[in-house]
Amino acid sequence: MDYVVVDIETAGKGIKNNRITEICIVRMNEETILDKFVSLVNPQVRIPNFITGLTGIDDDMVRTAPLFEEIAEKIIEITEDAVFVAHNVTFDYSVLRSEFRYLGYNFNRKKLCTVRLARKLMPGKLSYSLGRLCSTLSIPLINRHRAEGDTDATVILFQRLMSLDDNGIVFDSFLNSRNTGLSPNIDREIIGNLPQRPGVYYFKDAHGKIIYVGKAVRIRERVLSHFYDKKNKEYELCQATSTIDFLETGDELIALLLEADEIQNHYPLYNVAQKKLRAPYCIVYYTNRKGIIQFAIDRKSAADLGAVTFYRREEAVVRLMQICEEFVLCPRFSGLQNSKEGCSHYCLKDCNKVCEGKESVAIYNIRAKRAVLELHKNRENYAIMCKGRTDQEHGFVLVKGSLYQGYGFFDNDQGIKDIEELETFLIPKKNTYHTMRIITSYLNANPKSIKIMVPETIAC
Repeated sequence: MDYVVVDIETAGKGIKNNRITEICIVRMNEETILDKFVSLVNPQVRIPNFITGLTGIDDDMVRTAPLFEEIAEKIIEITEDAVFVAHNVTFDYSVLRSEFRYLGYNFNRKKLCTVRLARKLMPGKLSYSLGRLCSTLSIPLINRHRAEGDTDATVILFQRLMSLDDNGIVFDSFLNSRNTGLSPNIDREIIGNLPQRPGVYYFKDAHGKIIYVGKAVRIRERVLSHFYDKKNKEYELCQATSTIDFLETGDELIALLLEADEIQNHYPLYNVAQKKLRAPYCIVYYTNRKGIIQFAIDRKSAADLGAVTFYRREEAVVRLMQICEEFVLCPRFSGLQNSKEGCSHYCLKDCNKVCEGKESVAIYNIRAKRAVLELHKNRENYAIMCKGRTDQEHGFVLVKGSLYQGYGFFDNDQGIKDIEELETFLIPKKNTYHTMRIITSYLNANPKSIKIMVPETIAC
């Protein structure tokens, strides 16, 4: 069997739409170097300064270099009927296939990754980067981050790996396994141990730092979807991942809430959504300089979330208009009208003219205080009952005073009479904009759900 050991340098745009600036290919069998091809390539795009700083390749060096289409035939010829080998093979192979795709050609070769092979045949190394492995194994690495220098070092590494694989068992197992595009740092046993149940999963780097948090109804299936995704960011995430942990939650609602909490706790590099602590809209009230209780719509911190919380300003306006109409409040002193003169709201016409001094402040404030009580009247206590992590337990989400308290689990044979007893099983969590929005969305989607239990009786 022949192998082609390949290294490419690029203009540095991940996998998708990336362009090659240099390529080196060495064709070999188990004993002999058969052929070698090295060339700079004109990428037809500008090379960023940070790439030049890394590789030493700049725009002037590639200006007169051949275009990829001019060397494509040679690449096809030297790689034909050979196994494609590279250090982090998914990157080199995918970028090369992308270049051929521009030309309308389907480049397809079997492939092997020297990172994965090294992890299997040389376990226990602190790092499996090409530079660290070469240093540990005393392999000469000249012109690091240039195609020929990296390829020559990878050839020596590959030869040593072949010498460690008795009867080619490991090589054959990798060649014949289904290609999932897994990161070379990920042990397949980790994926195999992931459950097909609801929960939260954590992608961690080589230092054990959480770099991504996600939730899933079926954890293993969702994790694998990241490795099949060819978007640049997904590829970078998977390449940076060394291990994957998980927590089962039994129910998607608890998984959603735990994901939101963990993103705020760890602020993972590759999570985009839910990082920002957004403030919701709230109806607030205060006594102004005239002694009148005045209402307004304001954005408040997560600690103030409650019954007067709204996730869109329009919702807060509608509720405030309802309160004004019910208690005959003045639009001018309710944040619904900016005019400093008498009120002239397009919808609310009933005003006893406190704004014009025709109604006493004391009488007006009596109604305003009733409106405040109405706003706070429906601060609810309730539990949302969920599936447990096993058939022998229940899960629950607890809300008190319209504030999210956390979630928990209890055994099926545990008698729960009220929310106070339920609290003994609570895993406390922070109440945030994101968690309350998740709960609100759930309740809107399940308005008649039997999982929503009244505080007096927690039926199981």
